[in-house]
Amino acid sequence: MNRNATIAGLGTALPPSAVQSDLWDNYFSHHYTGTRRALAKRIFENSGVRTRQAAVSPLLEDVSDWTTEQRMRRYQVEAVPLGKEAVTRALAGAGLAASDLGLFAVCSCTGYATPGLDILLARDLGMSPSVQRLFVGHMGCYAALPGLGAAADFVTARQQPALLLCAELTSLHLQPAAVRTDFQQIVSHALFSDAAAAVALTPGGPGLVVQDVAAVTDTTTADLMTWEVTDLGFRMGLSPQVPAVLDLHVRKLVDDLLGRNGLAIGDVDGWAVHPGGPKILDVVQERLELDDSALTASREVLSAYGNCSSPTVLLVLDALRRRPAPPRRVVMLAFGPGLTLYGTLLLQSPCDG
Repeated sequence: MNRNATIAGLGTALPPSAVQSDLWDNYFSHHYTGTRRALAKRIFENSGVRTRQAAVSPLLEDVSDWTTEQRMRRYQVEAVPLGKEAVTRALAGAGLAASDLGLFAVCSCTGYATPGLDILLARDLGMSPSVQRLFVGHMGCYAALPGLGAAADFVTARQQPALLLCAELTSLHLQPAAVRTDFQQIVSHALFSDAAAAVALTPGGPGLVVQDVAAVTDTTTADLMTWEVTDLGFRMGLSPQVPAVLDLHVRKLVDDLLGRNGLAIGDVDGWAVHPGGPKILDVVQERLELDDSALTASREVLSAYGNCSSPTVLLVLDALRRRPAPPRRVVMLAFGPGLTLYGTLLLQSPCDG
C-alpha cells in the first residue's frame, strides 16, 4: 500500500479584489510624470494582470508612508483570518480535524511577529498542543515548494497528517512616492497581490502524491532579486535579467527531476508554473517546448489574482485540480531569491486506479 504523502485537501482565501485599470487610474497614475508615467502605464498594461487582491488597498487606504512597525501590526490583523479561512477549507477537503495534524508549516515573507501565524492559528483552530510547527520566512515566491517538500517528508516518515499554509500580504509594502518611480518598484507594484493557500497532506489515500522535489540556486545572480527590510516596509528588488537566468537553468532542472523518475516532459499532463510575470512564463514555455495550453492555468491565475508570492503556485495547482479531467502527472515550478528554481513532481496515487 502506498503510504507516501498525498495532497488530500487544498484551500484558498482571498481578500477583496480590485481591477488593475482602476488601481492605475485612481492611484498609481497620480504618482508619475512625463516619460516615467508613460513607462509605468505601459508596465501596468502589459503585466498580464486583470484583477488582483489587496487586504490593504491603496484605493481605500494609503500605507506608503507607514513605518515597518505599523505594517507588521497590521499584518497580524489581516493575515490571521485569511490564513484561518484557507486552513479550514484545506482540512475540510481532506476530511481532517485540526487536532489530527502532526505538523503545521507556515510560509510567509511579508510579515513577522511572535507569536506568529503558526502559534495563533494552531491555538484558534484547536490543533493539538503536541503539534509540531515549522515557519519558513524570506524565501519569497518559491517558498511553497520547499515547504511542501518538508511537510511531505514529515508525513512519510511519521505517518501523520501535515498541513502547509502560505500567506502573503504584499499590499502592506507599498513604497513611498520617492522610491516608487524606480523601474523595479514600478514592476513590483504592477504585479504583486495578496492571498493565502493551504495544502493538507495525508499518508496514502487518493490524490496527488508528492513524488520528488528538486532545486537549483545560481548564487552568481543573487543580487537580481532581493527583498530588503527598510524603515518603510519591505522593498522588492526585481531585475529585468531574471528571465534570462531562468532560461539558463529551467530545462536542466525539469529534465533531471523527471529523468530520475523515469519520465520525460511529454509524459506530464499538468504544469503548475509560478506566474512571476508574463516574461517568466514565456521563457518557461519556450525552454520546455510546451504548447500554449500547457500554461493556461498559470496565465489565468496571473490575470485573475496577480503574483501573490508563495501562495501563487498553489493557486495554479488548485486550478488544475478543478478541471473536469484533472492531470495525473504534475510538475510544479517556482522561482525566487537566490536566484533559486524549485521543481516538484506530483503523481496520481495508485489508490485512484
